[in-house]
Amino acid sequence: MLQVQDVDLTPNPQALKFILNEKLLVSETRNYSSAKEAENDQLAKGIFAIRGVVSVFYMDRFITVEKEPKTSWGEIQKTFVEFIKGFNKSSIPPEKETTGSSMEETELLKTINTLLDERVRPALAGDGGGLEVLGLNGTTLSIRYQGACGSCPSSIRGTLVAIENLLKREINPNLEVVPG
Repeated sequence: MLQVQDVDLTPNPQALKFILNEKLLVSETRNYSSAKEAENDQLAKGIFAIRGVVSVFYMDRFITVEKEPKTSWGEIQKTFVEFIKGFNKSSIPPEKETTGSSMEETELLKTINTLLDERVRPALAGDGGGLEVLGLNGTTLSIRYQGACGSCPSSIRGTLVAIENLLKREINPNLEVVPG
């Protein structure tokens, strides 16, 4: 039975990270910014049914829930915990099989993703978020923040600059990182 083991604050005051007792996914992340986007995912759909929820992000052993500012966490947490207790984990859509890449991935993009996997994504996951690489066009990397990072003001300012500086320093001084 799924259970919430802990709740962590995130840098985004409108998002909480709920740590679970079991893994939900092994290698994927799931990010939804509306109930319509989540209609084929029973876990996210059920969380969106809780009044005040505006986004759902989950991976590994945690779920990050973002709420609308006028809703209090007290209105959401108890309902969320009860929903998780009664949720059947087997109804989570299966992870997509990865065969390396759906598109030809350049060596530069592979190098970038490796560095992001090692140095950036674990830190973002610690704050209840994630990072999706949308593409590489020349030396311009397009990214999208997920979970608590998706609407957090510090991700758009400080974190984006920090990621760009890391990539410039470690991989290519001409790289530019833009939000997608």
